[in-house]
Amino acid sequence: MNFEWTTDIESSIYKDSLALRTKVFVEEQKVPVELEIDELESKTIHVVGYNHQHAIATARIYEKSPHTYKVQRVAVDSELRGQKVGMQLMQEVERYVSSLEGKAMILEAQDYAIPFYEKLGFIITDPNGFMDAGIPHHAMAKQL
Repeated sequence: MNFEWTTDIESSIYKDSLALRTKVFVEEQKVPVELEIDELESKTIHVVGYNHQHAIATARIYEKSPHTYKVQRVAVDSELRGQKVGMQLMQEVERYVSSLEGKAMILEAQDYAIPFYEKLGFIITDPNGFMDAGIPHHAMAKQL
């Protein structure tokens, strides 16, 4: 898998990211499109993982506070889940955040994905959790 990064919301990379996010979050998980596409689109850095020019994984990041990057919209094509694609994606995100002198990554994990993020070294920082788009989540963090 090769990775491409962009901040350009007119780019084909961003459009590939948005198409995969729409498939995963809007179509599969029934998240309203107005919640999926938000005011941060043009303020975040988007990454897409490609396999033979086919977008199979995506995420976006932004600097939430000095040296702390928030990871959002992590998605993997449904046909490739369980094949370590998400792990490769998150390793690339961590590499990129480190290259920006990031010291920590934070995210809001859907509850079913908590074990995945724990394997990557994230810890739950909000034991009570919360609902987002009707889906239970917990805040998590990882020091780099």
